[in-house]
Amino acid sequence: MSVPNSVAAVAPASHPLRTLTRVCWFLLGALFIFSGLIKLNDPVGTAYKLEEYFEVFATDLPSIGGFFLWLKGSTRTLSILLSSAEVILGAALLLRWHLRKTLWALLALLVFFAFLTFYSAAFNKVTDCGCFGDFIKLKPWTSFFKDLFLLVLWGVVFTHQRFLRHAFVQGMFGVMTMTFVTAIAIGIGVRALGHLPYFDFLPYKVGNNIGQLMKARAPMRYEYEMEKNGKTESFTTYPDSTWTYKSMKALNPEDGPKITDFKVWNDEGDYTPELLRGNKLVLIIQDVDKADRDRYALINKLLADAQASRRGITPLVITSSSPAEFDVFRHSANLAVPFYYADATVLKSIIRSNPGFVLLKDGVVKGKYHYHDIPSIGKVEEKLQ
Repeated sequence: MSVPNSVAAVAPASHPLRTLTRVCWFLLGALFIFSGLIKLNDPVGTAYKLEEYFEVFATDLPSIGGFFLWLKGSTRTLSILLSSAEVILGAALLLRWHLRKTLWALLALLVFFAFLTFYSAAFNKVTDCGCFGDFIKLKPWTSFFKDLFLLVLWGVVFTHQRFLRHAFVQGMFGVMTMTFVTAIAIGIGVRALGHLPYFDFLPYKVGNNIGQLMKARAPMRYEYEMEKNGKTESFTTYPDSTWTYKSMKALNPEDGPKITDFKVWNDEGDYTPELLRGNKLVLIIQDVDKADRDRYALINKLLADAQASRRGITPLVITSSSPAEFDVFRHSANLAVPFYYADATVLKSIIRSNPGFVLLKDGVVKGKYHYHDIPSIGKVEEKLQ
């Protein structure tokens, strides 16, 4: 019996590859938008990750090291551009705007990211690619396989474009739509760059108790790999001295402290316990060479007001610069409060602003302020109520 022409005409709609292609199309576009927005939420953190990569490439490829060091000086701009490109291309894919060209541009980004994650995993150079910012931490090989998965999605979509022929936007309306998407993406990143991240995923976010996060939630349990007479065995308790130690790993790492490297000191010793007691208004200056110098009249006024506050606020400065560099800087900036030192990476994790304020009450983070958003003493005191 012959099949009617009307039935034959609609038969391709039931093609099993149509559903698969559309699922891959949606996942690829949505994941690119999600990844880009997470990075745009914290463009400074993304820039720090780019700096790590450029430093590694400058060391491993000395013949063109100067180029990577030049790129290192532009990481914040690159952070905005690359992250925005993910959002823009993801949106273009979902809207099927110039689909073939969009797919080729996506492939270029995917190959670039796959190279970075493979390099990180194979040579153990950068242990966190920053693919999803600080929201989702991925190990190097996990990041690489994630990129391979995205390449598979791309391959399915590219080879079956015939199932995605209908464009949701085109012509002048398409141009206007993509211009709007571009403006929104870049605007989100630029706003976060000049202030603090919209959402803070780091251990030092407002509301967290630093002292508590420095403690394990439960007793740590370990597995020890030991050797004796050429034989290797694993133990959950440390064996007798006839065994030779080889390695160990935590069995419950999720119960370990979330903050492991927080320490503040000066010439007199460790100041960390005192910092986590009482009300402290901390001015963090990560690097005096890169610190903004235009707002020290407002900064010094807030420090002086804090010192005179009836709320018993202790103002102080923490920096990761060398004592000699900071001594010159504090005199030029007229900083007349005690100062202490901490690791540079720790300070970058505490606040994405250089300089920036952190308000502590018995070790609990009550407020964080970018140097573009220096509060009045009244606003600070409200946070301590």
